[in-house]
This record gives sequence, C-alpha cells and structure tokens, in this order.
Amino acid sequence: MIDRKPSLAVWKFASCDGCQLTLLDCEDELLAVAEQIDIAYFLEATRATVEGPYDVSLVEGSITTAGDMERIKEVRRQSRFLITIGACATSGGIQALRNFGDVEELMRIVYATPSFLSTLDTSTPISDHVPVDFELRGCPIDRNQLLEVISAYLAGRKPAIGEHSVCIECKQRHNTCVMVSHGTPCLGPVTHAGCGALCPTFHRGCYGCFGPAEQANVKSMSGALAQLGVSPDEIQRLFHTFNAWSEEFRNPPVQVAAPTRKTP
Repeated sequence: MIDRKPSLAVWKFASCDGCQLTLLDCEDELLAVAEQIDIAYFLEATRATVEGPYDVSLVEGSITTAGDMERIKEVRRQSRFLITIGACATSGGIQALRNFGDVEELMRIVYATPSFLSTLDTSTPISDHVPVDFELRGCPIDRNQLLEVISAYLAGRKPAIGEHSVCIECKQRHNTCVMVSHGTPCLGPVTHAGCGALCPTFHRGCYGCFGPAEQANVKSMSGALAQLGVSPDEIQRLFHTFNAWSEEFRNPPVQVAAPTRKTP
C-alpha cells in the first residue's frame, strides 16, 4: 500500500477571490499545512495542477451561470469532502441582490453590450445544487476558522466552530452594546460569530457579514430595530447585503414601531 498525503483542491465560482486570499494570507500557517497535504489544485496560487479525486475541496463563489451548475457537480464527484467558504458560496453573496430584481434590466444598465453575457436569473449558494459537508461563513472568512476546518477534516473530526452570535464575542471583548448604549442599529444578535465582533468593537453596528446565526430570531431583531426608529425600508436594506439570499435574511418581517403612549 502506497502511503500518500491527503490532497486539497480550491475552486472558484462567482466571487471576488477574497476568501481564497484569506487562505494565502495564512502565510506561515499555510506552509505548515502544505507539509501535511498536497495542494493539488489552487489556481489562485499556482498553475500546477494534479488530477482528482481530492480528499478535501474548498469552494468559493456562488452559482450564476449554466456552466457553473455543471462544473460544481463535477467538483462534487471528484471530492471526498466539499467545504464551502464565504458568503458567496454559502448564501449567494452580494451578487444575489439580482434575485430580487430584473436581471435583464440590470445588465442593460451596467453593461454596454449585454448580449455578450450568458447568466442565470439568480445567484445561489453551492448547497442548492450539490451536497455540502460543511459551510464556513464570512465575507471574507476568518483565517483561524479556515485552518481549523481544514485540520479537522484531514484529521477526521468535527470542526470546533462555534454556533453562537456576534453578541457573545462582544461580551468576550467586554464591549458595551452599541444598540443599548447609543441606539446604533446592529445585526449582532442574529449574525453568526467569527469576526471577533470587529465593527461593534469600534462602535459600529454589525453588518451581518457572517450570515445568520443558528436559530436567528429575525422577527424579534426587526422589532428591536423598529423601536430604534429604523424605517421598514432601512430594516430590509440592513438584511439585504452580503447574505441577502440566506433563508433567514431573505424576507425579514419588517415592523413599524408602535407609537409611544403618553402619560396623562
């Protein structure tokens, strides 16, 4: 029996490449990983490729063309484990805003010659098309979480990625709640942890970069935002950013704050 190192492949679909760059940004850690695995396919880093099958595939980007739909099926067939990385791959990404409008009209506005384009009406996550073994959220993903997921699957264990919200990270950093202290709209209570509460640490509201947290109570969140005086249109815009097509954020139950009762 030939002893070989496990193989890793990294694939790009419709995306900005930011999550792949996060892997490259690991630098010293990536060199240590490379000693344990064969990076068989990673066009962002090298033109040298090795044919599959692959032990682990990391997939960045959403499905936006008919060609993407066929290619992701082949990636799935070639991969023992398939892990999606980033908001595009896990929820359709910022480009999924097209799903709420007229794609033909958008192409006419943006491109001089839209007839040259071939695209689907929607931008959808990888899991809509093939089975996915793990979804790593973020826009972009967190480097430490990425290394943990790669290590876990190569070692045959479950990744130690928390399922809590950004609010827990705020507590861990001893941050004062921006919603409570100065009425700043913040999606932290319904957003998956992973960023280290970056925005609230600098007194900004969470933008929801890491997508919906487990069992996110979006209805309650919308009500809290309304109580801060956020308009229904603005509440919808807050949810319709990086993870707009995630099931929880897609159609937030927009509420209007009840008028304050005056004391006679």
